[in-house]
Amino acid sequence: MTQTPEKRTPRRGRVFPSHNIPPEELARRQAELEAFGKRSRAIFERVRPEVIDGHYNWFIVIEPNSGDYFIDVAMEDATQKACQKHPHSKLCAFRLNETGACGQI
Repeated sequence: MTQTPEKRTPRRGRVFPSHNIPPEELARRQAELEAFGKRSRAIFERVRPEVIDGHYNWFIVIEPNSGDYFIDVAMEDATQKACQKHPHSKLCAFRLNETGACGQI
């Protein structure tokens, strides 16, 4: 006669349980990200009234540590310009409109 195979229960849990990020590190990363966003938004709000009339709905890429910004019709071109001048910096992109949003939700 045939035997019925044992019912195996799936194992649950992380693939690499030793690679957990402590909550303090997650909180630190979140705080850095929020500070980066605030610095970028402040530069965007300062620059927007000057350039919005001539470049409505163009993209602006900002490097918040230096205050440099790069404007172009295509986001890829603006990002490329920014990366040429600041190759190892974090960049933030906005759209030159009333909200600064780059896409739709």
